[in-house]
Amino acid sequence: MFKAVLFDLDGVITDTAEYHYLAWKKLADELGITIDREFNEQLKGVSREESLRRILALGNKEDAFTPEEFISLATKKNKHYVEMIQAVSPKDVYPGILSLLRALRANKIKIALASASKNGPFLLKQMELTSYFDAIADPGKVAASKPAPDIFLAAAKEVGVAIHEAIGVEDAQAGIQAIKASGALPVGVGDSKVLGTDIAVVKETSELTMNKLETIWNKK
Repeated sequence: MFKAVLFDLDGVITDTAEYHYLAWKKLADELGITIDREFNEQLKGVSREESLRRILALGNKEDAFTPEEFISLATKKNKHYVEMIQAVSPKDVYPGILSLLRALRANKIKIALASASKNGPFLLKQMELTSYFDAIADPGKVAASKPAPDIFLAAAKEVGVAIHEAIGVEDAQAGIQAIKASGALPVGVGDSKVLGTDIAVVKETSELTMNKLETIWNKK
């Protein structure tokens, strides 16, 4: 039996991806760089700094800013984003997630957040989910962002569970790669054509039940 579930946030617990896109688009527009939803797919599950690097590379402006200016731009994007997410509330929790968290709690399974979002603690608070989480891995303290395994390894360590006894839940390709690299068992939310046909994938979060996770675990 698995001993912990390590959750991504965006696209798994709630959908803040739209807010991220709008915030990045606003910053990119200010820099004279055009990004669209197709390009935005490259930014999903990726850290703020890496996302900014990819946007600057798109506009051939990788070397246009000093390290201080780079940090300032990343901070500016986050300011746009934080303004947009003030309205997030419990009604924004994805279907099935609350009942899954309750079932995991009832079965004494550890729960941790393994998100690249530095706003994870704020968002959990807004959705009234903080009390369900035993730990929130700090993306600011890991050496490398997804697809590196660092955030999932940190999350497992925070809850005192060996990584091979944990399930990782993700909706992004970079996140699935990170879970695989960590040694946890990956469960994808979305399209298996995108996330991989070699892992367990559910189309909707409503399919994520305790029974479903047990079945996936027992088949591994």
